[in-house]
Amino acid sequence: MIHCEFYETFRETRSLYVMPKKKRKVVSYKGVNTTRTYRGPGRHRPNIIIRLLQHMPGWAWWLGGVAVLAAYVYFFYYFFVSPFGFRFRALYGDISYPEGYEIHGIDVSHHQGSIDWQMLKDEGTIDKFPVRFVMIKATEGATKIDENFIDNFYQSREYGFTRGAYHFYSVHSPAKEQAAFFIKNVKLENGDLPPVLDVEHKPKNQTDQEFKASVKLWLDIVERHYGVKPIIYTYYKFKTRYLSDSIFNDYPYWIAHYYVEKVEYKGRWKFWQHTDVGRLPGIKGYVDFNIYNGSFYDLRKMTIGAREQIGEDAYND
Repeated sequence: MIHCEFYETFRETRSLYVMPKKKRKVVSYKGVNTTRTYRGPGRHRPNIIIRLLQHMPGWAWWLGGVAVLAAYVYFFYYFFVSPFGFRFRALYGDISYPEGYEIHGIDVSHHQGSIDWQMLKDEGTIDKFPVRFVMIKATEGATKIDENFIDNFYQSREYGFTRGAYHFYSVHSPAKEQAAFFIKNVKLENGDLPPVLDVEHKPKNQTDQEFKASVKLWLDIVERHYGVKPIIYTYYKFKTRYLSDSIFNDYPYWIAHYYVEKVEYKGRWKFWQHTDVGRLPGIKGYVDFNIYNGSFYDLRKMTIGAREQIGEDAYND
C-alpha cells in the first residue's frame, strides 16, 4: 500500500514538470475543386546532399579534409609564394651571380640614402670584381629631380666610377616636356655613359602607336642634344610588348630581369639588371646589381666623346 501511494505521488509530481506536447494546428483551405489541410510546422526531411553527408563513412570525412587542405596549400603557394619565390631565395639564400661576366655596376637613387663613396670604392666588389659603373636617377616626369642626384652624380665621377644618368618616364606629362626637363638638369660630359630613358609604363589614355611615338620623340630630342643614342631601360616583357618595332632596334638596351641565370630576352642588349637585393659596403640597404655585356674597354667605347678619346665608334659590335 505504501508503494502504491508513493507511485501515485511521484506521477502527480512528474506531471508538474513535464511539458505537454504541442498539438499541431489544423487549418483547412477550400478552393475550387480543391481541399488542402495545413497541420502546422512539422519535421521536414533534409535534402539529398545533407542525407548523403549524414551517411558518409568516417574515412571519407578524413579524405575530404585532406583534399581541402591540399587545395588550400596549392592556391596559397600559387598566388602568394610562387611570384616571390626567386626573390625570397635572393634575400635569404646563397648569393649567386650570372656567370661569364666581369664588368659589374649598380644603379642608385634617393632610396639608397647617403652613400659612403670612399668605402664603396675601396671595399665594394660584386662576384669578386670591382664596381665599374654607376647609373644614377636624375629626373622623373617634367617636374621632379631626384633629391640625391646632384651629390651622387658629382661623387661617382670624383671616385673614379664610369657614371650615367637616367630619366624615369612618367605617364602624366608629355614626352617633349620630359625631354626638356632632363636636358635642363643633366649636364653630361665626355667619359659619361649616354643618357638613359627608364620606361616601364604606358599611359592608359594613349594607344600603342601614340605611346611609341611619344617614346621616340623623347629619344630623338635627347639624342640631338647630347649627340649620342640614348640607352633604353625596361624589363624584357615590356620591351617585347611595346618596343619591338624596328625604329627601336638601333638603341642600346638595359634589360631588367631578376633572379635568373640568363636573360630571356632574345635581342641584343648592353646592360642587364639582374637583382634588386644586392648588398655593398658604403650603401645602407639593398641596391640593384647590373652587368655590362662586354669588356671594360667596350664599356669605355660607349661613353660620350669616345671617338675623340680613343678613336672608335661606341656602337660598332
